[in-house]
Amino acid sequence: MADMHKIRRETIRWQILLTLNNARPIGAFEKLVLSVIQSEYPDATQNEVRRELDYLGGRSLVHIDKRPEGRWFCEIIRYGVDVVEYTVAVEPGIARPEQYFDA
Repeated sequence: MADMHKIRRETIRWQILLTLNNARPIGAFEKLVLSVIQSEYPDATQNEVRRELDYLGGRSLVHIDKRPEGRWFCEIIRYGVDVVEYTVAVEPGIARPEQYFDA
């Protein structure tokens, strides 16, 4: 049986990358990212999104500005754009769909 928690984590990571790619070049606050994630997973929480953002930041796919007032502002960076645009291979941990078109 598939590990549903793993599928959820990796799908959320992919959705975060897509969201931040669409927010380029400005970036987005985590609240916007959370609202997108909640369209797929209505029970998603701020903490869950922050955990996956932190994971993506650790992989040098996004930059996170943790503001003093407690809000997080995030932007996709070059390598993250390359992952979204299918120009580089993606390592395990992100549920990027197989490429079904010619790049």
